[in-house]
Amino acid sequence: MDSSPAATPAFTLSLAFAGALLASLAVKFWLATRQMRHVALHRDHVPAVFAARITLAAHQRAADYTLAKGRLGIVATALGAAVLLGWTLLGGLDGLNVALRDAVQPRWGDMAYQLALLGAFAIIGGAIDLPLELYSTFRVEQRFGFNRMTWRLYVADLAKGVLVGALIGLPIAALVLWLMHAAGSLWWLWAWGAWMGFNLILLVLYPTLIAPLFNKFEPLADEALSARVQALMQRCGFAAKGLFVMDGSRRSAHANAYFTGLGAAKRVVFFDTLLAKLSPGEVEAVLAHELGHFKRRHVAKRMAAMFALSLAGFALLGWLSGRPWFYAGLGVQPNVGAANDALALLLFALTLPVFGYFVTPLFAQLSRKHEFEADAYASVQASGADLAAALLKLHEDNAATLTPDPVYARFYYSHPPAGSGWLRSAAP
Repeated sequence: MDSSPAATPAFTLSLAFAGALLASLAVKFWLATRQMRHVALHRDHVPAVFAARITLAAHQRAADYTLAKGRLGIVATALGAAVLLGWTLLGGLDGLNVALRDAVQPRWGDMAYQLALLGAFAIIGGAIDLPLELYSTFRVEQRFGFNRMTWRLYVADLAKGVLVGALIGLPIAALVLWLMHAAGSLWWLWAWGAWMGFNLILLVLYPTLIAPLFNKFEPLADEALSARVQALMQRCGFAAKGLFVMDGSRRSAHANAYFTGLGAAKRVVFFDTLLAKLSPGEVEAVLAHELGHFKRRHVAKRMAAMFALSLAGFALLGWLSGRPWFYAGLGVQPNVGAANDALALLLFALTLPVFGYFVTPLFAQLSRKHEFEADAYASVQASGADLAAALLKLHEDNAATLTPDPVYARFYYSHPPAGSGWLRSAAP
């Protein structure tokens, strides 16, 4: 039997992980550069189908915004890959684990040590990501007139986000860690059930308890628009707890509308920036599109897919967490005399996106299919012309390029690109 290092499962995993990381990095860079070249090549000419509605200045602004985000995205991708290698094969997570295990576990026990490891990892990761996030908000978004965030508001949001994350994340993490230790070989099934239950509860609680910590939500005051929206929802057989306007303009000039909540707790939320930019008919059409996702059961299908994929993920984690080569192959020596559950969670969370990246186009294609179906539904329940006009306005106001690279769009775009669907029909 071959006992050389190259024959061990740990070495095989290290090689597979490094290969997948390099391959995904190459694809990301290739797609990003394709997108940037394509957008730059078409910067000085508005597509003929949109020439009567979109000015050259607006088209060039969208191109410049796309290029600026693309350049920042390349830097973020390279940094992310370097940090991932640092955490795994270069021993960063192993070093952090040893330091916290030796300092915390003998005095406070396994649970305190493992929660400390998860918390320290999250804090360090957030600190590494912070400079690029600040640059994106206060340089890129500011340059193109989208950022309305003040430093004071940013710091307040950051502090509240950390506090809410700790209050919500630590208890569910403690529960999962306890199940991993106490629930036997099928702990992953119990942990999956707890995780799904937690997510469903969060859907109910988020609109009324969490979201108001960050934004103000006022009832929709426009009676004519409210009556129009209520009539639309009645036609569609959709019930919501209320219609609300969110002060999105405090942070950004980008516009949006969404449903939130679950069951009787569902709410319709409009950004104030959206209401300022669209006519009542266009608002109705956008809302009809969102209702189309419910009527075509896209939301239920996506939740079912999330349930199935997360179950498969927990089952895979349940199998991997008991194999020493899983830890060693990713640059971590498993603990002796202390629990390895938090290590398993972190390594799984770090590596799964690398291998899962290559199925991105499949999910993007499914999402675009759902968007086309929602568009078709909206054209029946409201006005197709209003929907097309609204989408074109949002494209222009959000500086979304009208000339994306086709390969990039097929790989990443969750919504149909500008040259297809109802957006194209907005042109006279």
